[in-house]
Amino acid sequence: MGWLWAIIVGFVLGLLAKAVIPGKQHIPLWLATICGMIGAVIGNAMARGFGIEETRGIDWGRHIFQLGAAIVIVLLVEMMYNAMQRRKHEGERA
Repeated sequence: MGWLWAIIVGFVLGLLAKAVIPGKQHIPLWLATICGMIGAVIGNAMARGFGIEETRGIDWGRHIFQLGAAIVIVLLVEMMYNAMQRRKHEGERA
């Protein structure tokens, strides 16, 4: 059940990150989901580092850290993905 929740949270965080970033992102949905999963793990670690532990109810602070990390990761992966796609197309033209 833990993996299922990780995938669901990663999917939601990946979609939210893509929605927050201006412009169109070209990374596929599966890659955005992985970025969201990584963002969730890094966001949890950051929240723990700032002293935000689990609370009763919704952990807004932790979720903000997760979303922030997911946004940064999606941005970085998007840049790498676009660079790889450009290089691939340049190789096809030659």
